[in-house]
Amino acid sequence: MENIGDHMGKRKKKTRIVIDYSKCGEKGKIDPRDCGKCLQVCDPCVFLRHMTLGVKPKDPYDPQDWRITAVWPSVCTRCLKCVEICPEKAISVSW
Repeated sequence: MENIGDHMGKRKKKTRIVIDYSKCGEKGKIDPRDCGKCLQVCDPCVFLRHMTLGVKPKDPYDPQDWRITAVWPSVCTRCLKCVEICPEKAISVSW
């Protein structure tokens, strides 16, 4: 039986997507609600925009309380469109 992720006998390495929140969201220069370019170019919909978890928001309109998270990296096609379009270069993809 072939393993999921096997391609021509080689196991596909896991995709790792990291977002630098010092550039986007939390302490970043860009409000993820205004930008969201990574969300727009990602065909498999890897990213999710949400309020920061575990923090009681002071103001739902405060950009510091919002994030973009790569919640489904397993469906990433590794096209790197998100890396290319991010104006703050806050996204890195590796495998």
